[in-house]
Amino acid sequence: MRVTLLGTGCPQVDDRRFGPASLVEAGGRRFLIDCGSGVTQRLVAAGTSGAAIDAVLLTHLHSDHVVDLYQLIVSSWHQGRERPQRIFGPAGTKAFAAATMALWQAEREQRIEWERRPSTAALELDVVEFEEGTIWDTDGLRISAFAVDHRPVAPAFGFLLETEGCRVALSGDTTACDNLVRWAQGADLLVHECFIHAEMLKRRGGRADQGLRNVAAYHTLSSAVGKVASRAKARMLLLNHFVPVAFDREALLAEVAADYPGPIVIGEDLLTVDVPRRAVTYEGLTLGLGSS
Repeated sequence: MRVTLLGTGCPQVDDRRFGPASLVEAGGRRFLIDCGSGVTQRLVAAGTSGAAIDAVLLTHLHSDHVVDLYQLIVSSWHQGRERPQRIFGPAGTKAFAAATMALWQAEREQRIEWERRPSTAALELDVVEFEEGTIWDTDGLRISAFAVDHRPVAPAFGFLLETEGCRVALSGDTTACDNLVRWAQGADLLVHECFIHAEMLKRRGGRADQGLRNVAAYHTLSSAVGKVASRAKARMLLLNHFVPVAFDREALLAEVAADYPGPIVIGEDLLTVDVPRRAVTYEGLTLGLGSS
């Protein structure tokens, strides 16, 4: 199983950290987790495309996680996809997808008529809304969705992907969450969001203190994420979805390592973890983390 971080950012605009999205390759299939801004460009940079994605898995419907869904659909059509786009998401995903397609219907119909491409199957959607539990179980790969705490945004989910001998948990957006700890127990890799509170306090950006407290309250603070990984007994921790997008990496590593003794990787866009091999690849460097 391989996990590639396509976008490790947040709604803040940054030229190094695009919007939240991850690619998971497992069981001979490719899964896209969320559709943040720039995801289609990052897929190509990662050596694949929207045309090759077997399913899109949405953690929740916050704009930064779904803003490029239509771009994914249309660009996949341009890339020669000849099957509907399969989308798994929480309650409300069907209505969101339908509204998105309706918004662009006239423009899309004009493109279809003018461009004369051989198939329009890629512009069809197969949307499945899920609750907590197994959402995919075929060819030796099981994917489960588990509820997390991102209130007032609800429902919100994380995902657990399992093949024989390999388990990867992705947190989605959440505060420190007991249910995540239960589902991620013993995971070979825990991919977890990270809200760097000290950095946010330095750069309020005109936001009121209550606004900062509100945002911090539904994310996992950097002072808590190591504790979550330790409680889950995760074998490796990959930090992702950073708020803010710019921060002191050494200080963050020291803060998280104080609570979690295992390997910690500070995520970057287009960083890949080969989970069974315990190998991290980024910008031409491959690092083996050894056996745990």
